[in-house]
Amino acid sequence: MTKINLDLPAVEIREVRINSISGYDGNAKDLVEKSHCEGRLKDRERSFMQCAGCSISKAACMTILIQDAAVIEHGPIGCSTCLQEFNFTYMVNADLRNVSDPKQRKIYSTNLQEKDTVYGGNAKLEKTIREVYEREKPNAIFVLSTCASAIVGDDIESACDQAEAEFGIPVVAITCEGFRSKIWTTGFDAGYHGIARKLIEKTDKKSDFINVINFWGSDRFSEWFKPFGYRPNYITPYSTVNTLRHSGEAVATVQACSTLGSYLGAALEQEYGVPEVPTAPPYGIAQTDRWFRALGKILHQEDVAEKIIEEKKKEYLPQIEELREKLRGKTAYVTGGAAHGHALLSVLGELGIRAKGASIFHHDPVYDIGDENNDQLRQRVEDFGDVPHYRVCSKQEFELVNALGKLHPDVLLARHGGMTLWGAKYGIPSLLIGDEHYGMGYEGIVDYGNRILDVIENDEFVKNLQKHAVNPYTKWWLTQDSDYFMKATEKEKGQ
Repeated sequence: MTKINLDLPAVEIREVRINSISGYDGNAKDLVEKSHCEGRLKDRERSFMQCAGCSISKAACMTILIQDAAVIEHGPIGCSTCLQEFNFTYMVNADLRNVSDPKQRKIYSTNLQEKDTVYGGNAKLEKTIREVYEREKPNAIFVLSTCASAIVGDDIESACDQAEAEFGIPVVAITCEGFRSKIWTTGFDAGYHGIARKLIEKTDKKSDFINVINFWGSDRFSEWFKPFGYRPNYITPYSTVNTLRHSGEAVATVQACSTLGSYLGAALEQEYGVPEVPTAPPYGIAQTDRWFRALGKILHQEDVAEKIIEEKKKEYLPQIEELREKLRGKTAYVTGGAAHGHALLSVLGELGIRAKGASIFHHDPVYDIGDENNDQLRQRVEDFGDVPHYRVCSKQEFELVNALGKLHPDVLLARHGGMTLWGAKYGIPSLLIGDEHYGMGYEGIVDYGNRILDVIENDEFVKNLQKHAVNPYTKWWLTQDSDYFMKATEKEKGQ
């Protein structure tokens, strides 16, 4: 298990902490084997990149939707443009979490100008914190760093500490400037690092809830936890400062995505004594079995877990078998972040759909808790076999387009907006589901299978779009190997 150090003002980046990579081209089985052999997993750098995710938006994702907190972006106002989506998300997804009165989110900016990069922006930050406090009277304030404020060298931590002493609320510096890490999910870690350092309280008390680290998916967990006598405590979005403060009272922590919750799950166990369920999230029958049994063991209620498994299988296995018959012979391609992309590959395996390949945004060879059972890609390979044409693409859409044009699956599954466009241009039925809980559990396989079947059967729109769509990439690029711009590893150079 990686040692979590909450004494540091900034989280240690994933490349250093757990050896995460953003470039790979091969197959899933080989990647899994190299991930668990020390010294064999090497990142492949690119000589050309089209785009990349910025850590600040991932830190914002974990902080902006805290209902009674305020967020300040310390930098040029342009850096706030990638955060505007949370003004939309706050209402659209609130009903998924039974939030009856969602508060509109406001993102403040210190609006650094050219002269501030010369004289420093700390005075401006201090003024902004004071103004935000007077306007909002929040229960906590988060200050997100940007590349500009980091290059200037503003002492954000000191400004936050002074404001915290003045106003009597947590004022949390989140070090998340984009150039710190090539792994976009380091931004999640940065947000959770600040929450764990400044918001969560240490206590010996235990309450009737289980922490759930996730995004904004529908509430699957209330039903699942009820037979055990517990309820979910969702750790952002839609949480409050108070619910976060009491997260250390939970009897366990579960995750919707091992990549998302890797850091906070480990911090809660190491620093606050809350055990993390030592297995990957419940996607696919075999993994759902493991998950319920692992949860039952932590809660000392193994008999309850077995009863849930028995009842759920009795209800859903016949429906899953019907879907397998309808989807027999179909193929798919997956694109998304790790480990949710791995989860979708498991759902495909359960439905009998052959995965032709995947473009996953990055790869974590190990998670902070240090337990191999949390590795969803390894579980997928062991349960359903290899995934050929498996790529770690760092959101390089031109590489996805290259792969789709050659493989042309029956359906494209995506987790993030903008990716399904490329499948549609090729006439490939494409499915984007933002609710990360939608495919969870036995019922999730049925839900996702029905959506896949519906998309495949209703392909008239994408077939018509294909006739008129213009592909911006040249024929030259579409005939190259998809790893054309990836630099060779030292081993490959030797060959």
